[in-house]
Amino acid sequence: MDLHLGVAAGEGRRAGLERALRGAVRDGRLAPGERLPATRQLAGELGVSRNTVKAAYDQLVAEGFLTARQGSGTRVAALPPVETGAPREREPARAPRFDLRPGSPDVGAFPAAAWLRALRSAVTSAPALAYDYGDPRGRIELRTALSGYLGRARGVVAPPERIVITSGYVQGLALLTRVLDGGPVAMEDPGLPFHREVVRRHGGSVVPLEVDGRGAGTPGDCRAVVVTPAHQYPTGVTLHPERRRALTEWARARGALIVEDDYDGEFRYDRQPVGALQGMAPDQVAYLGTASKTLGPALRLGWMVLPPHLVDAVADSKLHSDHHTESLGQLALAELIDSHAYDRHVRACRLRYRRRRDRLLDRLGARARVRGIAAGLHALVEVGDEERVLARARAHGLAVGRLGDHWHTPGAGRPQGLVVGYGTPREGAYGGALEALARALDETGSDP
Repeated sequence: MDLHLGVAAGEGRRAGLERALRGAVRDGRLAPGERLPATRQLAGELGVSRNTVKAAYDQLVAEGFLTARQGSGTRVAALPPVETGAPREREPARAPRFDLRPGSPDVGAFPAAAWLRALRSAVTSAPALAYDYGDPRGRIELRTALSGYLGRARGVVAPPERIVITSGYVQGLALLTRVLDGGPVAMEDPGLPFHREVVRRHGGSVVPLEVDGRGAGTPGDCRAVVVTPAHQYPTGVTLHPERRRALTEWARARGALIVEDDYDGEFRYDRQPVGALQGMAPDQVAYLGTASKTLGPALRLGWMVLPPHLVDAVADSKLHSDHHTESLGQLALAELIDSHAYDRHVRACRLRYRRRRDRLLDRLGARARVRGIAAGLHALVEVGDEERVLARARAHGLAVGRLGDHWHTPGAGRPQGLVVGYGTPREGAYGGALEALARALDETGSDP
C-alpha cells in the first residue's frame, strides 16, 4: 500500500498518517471495502508505534473515512462520489481605466488614522462582555452616540431604544420587508434596481412610484413606501415640502410605513442639508442611514430609527438573521462620533465632493444639462442617446452609470441620461475621468 507518507514541518507522525490515509481514500488508491493492514503490521512497515497507527485508524473511523467491525478488521468506507469537474470560475471583470459609476465614495479618503485611534480606544476600554454575543439592536454605546448625532445633524427623533444597528442599508430594508410580511411596497421610479430586488426576494411586491421635478408622488393602496427625500436617486431632486406633508398624511391615514433612505443626506453644498422626513412623523417613518457613503462600504455599518411598534419585531428578525452586527466596529464608530472626528471627516468630505461637482459642471459646460440639486455623490447628465454615449465612453476606458437601467419598466420615450458618480474615483484619477466623459459627449453630440 503506497501511502506517500511524508511528515510536514511541525506535523506529528500520527497526523501525517491520517493525512496520507485520507488522501488515499479520496483519490481512490484505497477502494471502498478494501481491508487495511492490521495495526501491528502497518506499524512495522512504517517504523512507527502500534499506538500511533491505532490512533490514526480510530480518528478516521470517527470521521467516516474508515469502518471497523469486530472480526472484520478495518476497511475503507464507501464515500459519496465526488464531482471531478472543477467549478467554472467567472472571468473577473476588467477594471475600467476611469470609473464614474455611482454608488461609492472615494474610498481612498477613508480616515484610517482616526479610525485606528478610535478602534484602539474602543478595544482598550471595552468591557469583557463586548466580545460575547450581543444585543441584536446593537451596542448601546453606538446607539447613544447616534442618538445625539442624528438629532443635531439630520433632525431625527432618535432615542437609543428606537435604534437598531444593521450591517448596512440592504439588511435594514430586508428586515423591514420581512416584518411587514408581504404586501405591496411602493418604490421610486426611477430607482435602484438592486433595492427593488431585495424587497422582492424577502416577500414583498414592488409598485412603481413616479418621480418628477418635485420628487416622489403619493402612493395608492400600499403597506409601505421607500423614498429618498433629501436627494432622490438617481434624478437628484429633493422632495418638495408639499409632497413631504402629503406623504406623512397618507401614512397616518392608512397606518402605512414610510421607509426613508437617507443614504447621502449629510452632503448638501449650496445650503444647510434639508432635515430628515422622519422628524415630521417619527411614528410613521423608519429612518435608515449608513456609514457606507461617509466612511466606506467595507465597514458594513448601518442604522435604523424605528417607530416604537416595530422595534421588537425588527430586533427579533435581526436576531434570527445574523444575531447581531459585529461589535468592535460599532464601538469604534461610537468613539469616532463622540470624539467629533466623524464630524470633521464629514466636513472634509463635503468640501472635497463639492469641488468635484463644481469641476464636473465646469468641464461639461454647454455640452449637456446636469440635473439635480447640489448634493450627494452623483449627478444626472441628460443625453440624447445613452447607448451611443456609453459606447464612446467605453472606448475611452470610462465606466459610467446609465439612467435606463433604473426604470421599473424601461421603454421608448423614457428620458435618457448618464448617472455620473463623481464620488467614486480616487483623487488623482478624477481629472482623467472628466476628460474621458467630455470626449465621449463631444464625439456623440449630447443634446437631449
